[in-house]
Amino acid sequence: MTRKPIYITRYDQRRLESLVSDDLKSELKRARIVEPKEVPPDVITMNSRFRLKDLDTNEESEYTLVFPEDEDIYSGKISIYAPMGVALIGVRVGDVIEWPAPRGTLKVQIMEILYQPEAAGDFNL
Repeated sequence: MTRKPIYITRYDQRRLESLVSDDLKSELKRARIVEPKEVPPDVITMNSRFRLKDLDTNEESEYTLVFPEDEDIYSGKISIYAPMGVALIGVRVGDVIEWPAPRGTLKVQIMEILYQPEAAGDFNL
């Protein structure tokens, strides 16, 4: 599967570089770095809330992509350190992504961005 470029804000890049795992480092290398005001509104950035559809079960879920200290799986807050978080950063509505999970590879489609800090003008969360 060809991996498309992803979008990362300059602010998130600085914070994420201090947290880098090998998987996250790989994602950051393919990122197009943009200023917060330039990030497209249909991109998952840090602290974005979004709706996904599991392509195997057709189940839809809402999540927020967060920094590790804010992770709370029970309230749908997924850490950027989690395989799911690494797969989600910088992707756009309509994109289909995959990542390894205990029950096998999960495949989801990004259905909607419910909140993106940059689109809302919240540039320093």
